[in-house]
Amino acid sequence: MKTKLLVMAMMIIGALGGCAAHSSDSVEEGCDVFETKDGTTVKMYCIKHGSVRMQVGDKWIYVDPVTTAVKPETDYSTLPKADYILVTHEHFDHLDSVAISQLTKQGTVLITNARCHDLLGGKGDVMANGYSRTLAEGWTVDAVPAYNNSPDKLQFHPKGRDNGFVLTVEGMRIYIAGDTEDIPEMADIKDIDVAFLPCNLPYTMTPEQCAHAATMIQPTVLFPYHYGQTDIQQVVKLLEGSNIDVRIRDYQ
Repeated sequence: MKTKLLVMAMMIIGALGGCAAHSSDSVEEGCDVFETKDGTTVKMYCIKHGSVRMQVGDKWIYVDPVTTAVKPETDYSTLPKADYILVTHEHFDHLDSVAISQLTKQGTVLITNARCHDLLGGKGDVMANGYSRTLAEGWTVDAVPAYNNSPDKLQFHPKGRDNGFVLTVEGMRIYIAGDTEDIPEMADIKDIDVAFLPCNLPYTMTPEQCAHAATMIQPTVLFPYHYGQTDIQQVVKLLEGSNIDVRIRDYQ
């Protein structure tokens, strides 16, 4: 049974600056707010490209934080320190040792694949496809496949190397796909409340593939992300009438 999501569009003004759940043409930082079945608030902030940050209660989660390799430049030293950092794979727009250093505090848990672990000089806990880990009471993370299966894209993300992640927090299930196409394994990813799916040619999915992936997964809310110069409104059109809430944020 999917977590019932109580979605609120709101403006939050405080020490960390303002954020709003905004329309696709907004230039403000995006913040989408959800509530788990036990009343825990989950805030999802759009940073850029493939970089996401989430606040669950008083805990902070960052996915693929990047400073200068993707514009605009992000200074993570000005943001809350991470309780958990998830890195999907080794490419420069996903793995950034500077961002990781800026976010790390005593007790930060860094989860990577084997290749990222090596590139970071042995830092991070390695998870391979199919592995599951308990992060805290009521919190788990599963590493799931992320790869290219089109003949002309196999060199970008080979099967078995990179991760997507399914994060379960207080019963809410969040799928961060990483760099992947609409692979058959997605049919096994169930009961997803929020999904992040890439749509960036020539490296990941076409709009048609992204829409197909969404129909396999059937998330309640879909954030197409890591979309570069793709006309991302095509995904919205392809999923019209699907009962999937497609939200476009500034993940270019």
